[in-house]
Amino acid sequence: MTTITVSTSHTGIYKSFHCNGHADYAEAGSDIVCAAISILVINTINSIECFGNQKFICTQNEKEGDIYFELSEHPTAETKLLLDSMVLGLKDVEKQYNGKYLKLDFKEV
Repeated sequence: MTTITVSTSHTGIYKSFHCNGHADYAEAGSDIVCAAISILVINTINSIECFGNQKFICTQNEKEGDIYFELSEHPTAETKLLLDSMVLGLKDVEKQYNGKYLKLDFKEV
């Protein structure tokens, strides 16, 4: 199962997210759930880098299925929109598969 923890301030401002694990819906290379999660997460990071005018820290370990993303400053409007879009897509994946392959958590920090 993939677990994604989205961290926000007490006012709902995005701070970071941590994506960990493999969905295990199917074999590697055929796992459509893992592919959907990866596309949403990686495209969001790439889009923030290109369009968000935002400083951030990002580490990843492909073998472990681990991506950590942390904003270095208050999110721009573009970054907030991109993160909102990622969360919307991830909620849809979680719902479509009844939380069996993706668990989305929110944490106030």
